[in-house]
Amino acid sequence: MKINYFKDILFDLINESDALDIADIQSNDRGNSFVVIMKDGTSFSIQISTAVE
Repeated sequence: MKINYFKDILFDLINESDALDIADIQSNDRGNSFVVIMKDGTSFSIQISTAVE
């Protein structure tokens, strides 16, 4: 699986979740990361990288 495909799927899963109270998702394609901002003002950074085998 390519990293861009994985990022797209992960973004969709987070974005479409009914369990999370998300206000916004900021994506950084070049940095392979997302910042998820919750409605209560907290934010979380998600960094995506390939694992070294």
